Amino acid sequence: MAILLSAMGRRFWCECGSWVPWSWDIWTSHNSQHLIDPYFFSHVLHGVLFCFALRLVPRWDSSTRFVIAVLLEVGWEILENSPLIIQRYRESTMAVGYTGDSIANSITDVVACTLGFLFATHYSWKASIGLLLATEVLMLVTIRDSLLLNIVMLVTPIPAIQQWQTG
Repeated sequence: MAILLSAMGRRFWCECGSWVPWSWDIWTSHNSQHLIDPYFFSHVLHGVLFCFALRLVPRWDSSTRFVIAVLLEVGWEILENSPLIIQRYRESTMAVGYTGDSIANSITDVVACTLGFLFATHYSWKASIGLLLATEVLMLVTIRDSLLLNIVMLVTPIPAIQQWQTG
């Protein structure tokens, strides 16, 4: 994934040169350029949702489901950093200045997905649903965005939501 992202022109790290591992302000050029940002938590939810979805294939063991979940997340990271999706984010979501993820951020997003998958594997479905709901609400309150809103806005942009998100 890192090699392909590099070939696509993605930078390894934020242009600012600061090695601070996180960036919490989604309205700056640092968003998605350091290891961790608020969207890290939506990638945790990817792992939870992949775990639930892949359980629907009973003939696959947990190792196979895990590998497929990681491959799905890697595929999403590559697609998310394509010019098509970057432009879609700029047009349809609150991410007006989005330039794509750094390679380091994409790697951490895959790790976040892995953590979500492992959480859903080791804890009850109720705990996983609790994590999902708590994460969505926390993201809505803190950054006015969430995994659900991100999907809705990518698929069918709603101007009222975009206006609310941009404050």
